[in-house]
This record gives sequence, structure tokens and C-alpha cells, in this order.
Amino acid sequence: MNRNLAVLALALAAVAPALGKTLQQDVIKTSSGDLTVTFVGHGSLVFAFGGKVIHVDPYSRLADYATLPKADLILVTHAHGDHLDPAAIREIRTPKTIVVVSPACAGKVEGAIVMRNGEEKTLLGIPITAVPAYNIVHTRPDGVPYHPRGEGNGYVLAFGDTRVYVAGDTENIPEMKELKDIAVAFLPMNLPYTMTPEMVADAARAFRPRILYPYHFGDTDPQRLVALLGGEKGIEVRIRDMR
Repeated sequence: MNRNLAVLALALAAVAPALGKTLQQDVIKTSSGDLTVTFVGHGSLVFAFGGKVIHVDPYSRLADYATLPKADLILVTHAHGDHLDPAAIREIRTPKTIVVVSPACAGKVEGAIVMRNGEEKTLLGIPITAVPAYNIVHTRPDGVPYHPRGEGNGYVLAFGDTRVYVAGDTENIPEMKELKDIAVAFLPMNLPYTMTPEMVADAARAFRPRILYPYHFGDTDPQRLVALLGGEKGIEVRIRDMR
């Protein structure tokens, strides 16, 4: 069994005890082979591509990370505890694992690479761009945004000809609407911290991903987004269990 298939088997067998479920997966075709997406839950994802494993925002409350494939690359979007979880990182990190974090996480993960908004790197042969992730509308009682500008990242990754956007915790900010050639997008819908379904629909109509996954959606009903985008040709909304 090759490593990609082994990764698939491990991920399929992994159970998230806190949620009582087997993790869901999708396979997306790219010009350079299959991209396998494992939906751990909340803001946590695993990508398997070209024999490499990429974890996004691993979070211990969602799964036993000791049972999941070790990471070649870990991407952390911001410093909140449900996204930056040192315990989960320890379970999947090896001496060769590359860890990328946002500016707010600087100094919180030993040996991590800090990527700032707008910065581009190619890691493991995969072009990665850090893009802004922040609030405009949703704020704490003192008026401070839940996610201030410049502290967090979204990430755009190019898997062959397929550009995948993982937005992190953000609203439908102008920088998001300016994205181009996004094939797959993961947009958060966890109120009051990120976007309403209407905000997600607004963003999707602007940059038009081919496949849209609402994720990190908490108690928000994802079917509301399905209804809002029901008449939009060329945008497929896929619902997976990403509460």
C-alpha cells in the first residue's frame, strides 16, 4: 500500500470520540493527482496530496490525534485555543514537520515559521499564500474585533492546478472578495465570531469558488447557505460535519 492509501486508511479508521463519529473524507481531482480532504471538525482539516500530509488547525477536543497520520506540514490560522493547540501539534509533529503560524502565534510554537498577510512561500513543493483574516462587523463588548486585522491568516494552497482557500476566522473582507481562481473554499460560519450565511454567500458570489464548504459553523444552520446560493450556477455547496 502506498503512503497516500495508508493515509486514507488511517484517516477513515480514525474516530472522533467527543463527537462519536467516523471522520468524513472527500477526494478532489487535480492536475497532479488526487487531493484527499479529511474533515476532522470545527476548523480542523487534513489534506493528503502527493504523499504529503497537511494538518490545518489541529484541535485535540475533536479527535485522538495520536491515531491520525503524522504531519509533513501544519498550518495554524491564529492564536485562539481551538486553532492553536500545542497538545495536538505534539501528537502529529515529527522532527521533519514544518509548522507555519500567523503573526499572533509568533513565539508560541517552537521552530515555527511565521507567515504574514500577503507573504508567499513554497513548502513541500506546494505554493502557499497567507491572506488576511479579520472581523469588521463582529466585535467584543468593548468594541475590539474578535479577530483583529493582521493577527490571523487564511491560506491559499495550490495543489497542481487546484487552488484551495482555507479562510480561518474571518468575515467577508475586501481581500477575500478579490481572490482569483479558487477551486475549493472553506469559509467559516460560526456566530458571532465569523460570518453569517449571508456574508458567506456574499463572498462566494464575489470570488466564485467551484466547491464551497462552510466550516467551523457551530450552531449555524448550513442549509441556510444552501438556500442562499441555490440559484448560483458554478458554485457547489458541500455540507460536511464541521461544527
